[in-house]
Amino acid sequence: MPIAPVLPSSGLTGWNFLKATLPAQEKLFNSSADISRDVEYFKENIGNVKTLDDLMGDRRLQKVALGAFGLGDEINKGAFVRKVLEEGTADRSAFAVRLNNSDYLDMARTFDFSDGELSLSESQVDSLVTNYQQETFEISLGDVDNTMRLALNFKREISELASAGLSEAGGWFKAMGSTPLRTVLESAFNMPTGFAQLDIDKQKDMLSDKANQLFGGKSVDVFSDPEVVEATVRRFLLQEQIASGPTANTPGFAALSILSGANPGASILNLLTSNAG
Repeated sequence: MPIAPVLPSSGLTGWNFLKATLPAQEKLFNSSADISRDVEYFKENIGNVKTLDDLMGDRRLQKVALGAFGLGDEINKGAFVRKVLEEGTADRSAFAVRLNNSDYLDMARTFDFSDGELSLSESQVDSLVTNYQQETFEISLGDVDNTMRLALNFKREISELASAGLSEAGGWFKAMGSTPLRTVLESAFNMPTGFAQLDIDKQKDMLSDKANQLFGGKSVDVFSDPEVVEATVRRFLLQEQIASGPTANTPGFAALSILSGANPGASILNLLTSNAG
């Protein structure tokens, strides 16, 4: 089993700890035997994949290929995955296009068999491996604290989206099409109950107006500023703390920890730092 991410608490305290230890935690996680074997096998064998049958016939390669796009849970849907990759993305009626799922769409664009033979560059393979490691780490983080997984995923995805050069409407529609992004934005922007049931254009307008109110910009381009991303994450975590009630971050808990001489965050940080050298 991979080395599980460590969090001494939830909320903003946990988020600050995660940011401070993230490189060390990811390094430890990626050095786990399971992850190392997955990565090594993929790098050694993906170059031998020429046809779709080659890929679909190797479950270990599929594990990394799907996992790199956040689709690891889809590994048992062989016929579904095959149909996505068979039809590609060139035709507007292609299955991947009609799915309106950006993860499958991105996968179909990367694993392009339209010329009859797959050809991945070294940089593409490296990118797939990095994405697989990030996605797998975030999944493991979610098992510890799902709000932290959502926050970390948001920080990564929204920055990529902000730099994609999309129109105002296109950017918000793509953000709403991602469950993690939508979840964080709805909470951070304190959208009303029933927001998701509103007309899609109304949802877009409300998100745009809220971004403008908070950050002075009506498009997702505002998230190209790391400070805006961080402010949104902090708003999300505060909203989640309020919704969940007292946590390990409440004054009473902190006082109890001090009186007992406990400082779990510092101890864990020291452990991670010593193992990351």
